[in-house]
Amino acid sequence: MYMYDEVSFEKIIAVTDRKLCIRPFLEQIERICALKPKALILREKDLAGQEYRELALRVRDICSRCQVELIPHTFIETAAELGTERVHLPLQKLREVFGDPLLRQFREVGSSVHSLPEALEAVKLGAGYVTAGHIYPTDCKKGLPPRGIQFLKEITSSIKIPVYGIGGIHLKTGQVKEVLGSGAAGACIMSELMRY
Repeated sequence: MYMYDEVSFEKIIAVTDRKLCIRPFLEQIERICALKPKALILREKDLAGQEYRELALRVRDICSRCQVELIPHTFIETAAELGTERVHLPLQKLREVFGDPLLRQFREVGSSVHSLPEALEAVKLGAGYVTAGHIYPTDCKKGLPPRGIQFLKEITSSIKIPVYGIGGIHLKTGQVKEVLGSGAAGACIMSELMRY
């Protein structure tokens, strides 16, 4: 088990954005998977379906070899084809596909939320976990103020499914511990791991 700042990587979900990489994307995935995070969310929303599928197949091979769970993002059909246990959907997508028999193929569906009402709605729509944010300032949400740890505490104390903090979370800062201290099940990290 890899530890960083006294925090196990088993509490970290890596989230991808290939545009942030400082080296070839699949090489970066290898480096991240070597750290043994809890899971890797393949969040490449700008790709067309077939492009995403082709990338997901290659990422799945790396994740399988490293024994890291792959969670496809948005592309339900690809997730079903890959046979993953989980799929992650933006809340709007979860609304659109609610009741779709294809969702029964997954052990769990996760969703992204940005407010308490959204978190409550995600639970009603059957989400098994949520990512909630953004918690800290981040270039990914330039101009939008962070919601902060108090927001995360409100979410974790109001719903009974696992909550993962996301947005501006960095290692070596105490932020992961702060997120865990709020009652969250873990933290999602994108930018820092894409450049690690």
